[in-house]
Amino acid sequence: QVQLVESGGGLVQAGGSLRLSCLASGRTFSWYVLSWFRQAPGKEREFVAAISQRSQSTDYADSAKGRFIISRDNAKNTAYLQLNSLKPEDTAVYYCAADPDDWKDRTLKERYHYWGQGTQVTVSS
Repeated sequence: QVQLVESGGGLVQAGGSLRLSCLASGRTFSWYVLSWFRQAPGKEREFVAAISQRSQSTDYADSAKGRFIISRDNAKNTAYLQLNSLKPEDTAVYYCAADPDDWKDRTLKERYHYWGQGTQVTVSS
């Protein structure tokens, strides 16, 4: 079992930045692909970014490319999502997720075995 706890959300003006953190406990953190998803009110949960076990690969949704940066520190059992140039449409609950069946499944929420409780990001215009 892996437990994931997100933090770092909040209210920010458009154009601002936030850094989200995902602290993991339980099994060896470095075994898992880590990803961030988000869910806005009335919408489905969507993929934002993923990072492989040793940070050798990353992937981003088109909406995140050039603005968000995913990273991880295996020594600290923590993953991060740096949110820059935020827009009102980035408003959502952001979730950390771990251990999809395979890297090729990284964008598919149904493939993930572990989820955090989410952290709210609200971007005002």
